[in-house]
Amino acid sequence: MSAVDARLAELGLTLPAVVPPLAAYQPAVQSGVYVYTSGQLPMVDGKLPVTGKVGAEVTAEEAKELARTCALNALAAVKSVAGDLDRVARVVKVVGFVASASDFTGQPGVINGASELLGEVLGDKGVHARSAVGVVVLPLDSPVEVEIQVELTEA
Repeated sequence: MSAVDARLAELGLTLPAVVPPLAAYQPAVQSGVYVYTSGQLPMVDGKLPVTGKVGAEVTAEEAKELARTCALNALAAVKSVAGDLDRVARVVKVVGFVASASDFTGQPGVINGASELLGEVLGDKGVHARSAVGVVVLPLDSPVEVEIQVELTEA
């Protein structure tokens, strides 16, 4: 068992199967020592657990948990191309999108769910630059979408 897999187990988390693409793209691609994930929705067993706008149908706390799920799905996508999450040298960048009610301004707090999960799982390697963006709508009416970029160690 890899160190990251052991840490996931210690946290009571299971890396899910990679979420299949909803359109014409790959869940993750590697270019040199970098892996870029596509936007990851908070899919659980092939379904969104909740839909709607944050600040309306979905609370900020619910959305923060959904962002954690997005980050876990992103790690699964990274592993699918890297082979082993112990190869992650660091998370370089996280971009989070929050489908927001017109008066909702708490996007950074929502995306903290993803950032905090990456820190819990990867420690200092999970510290990253980040953007948290409010948008009108996301695919499938998802409240949150997260993409990550990681740097790998040489194989």
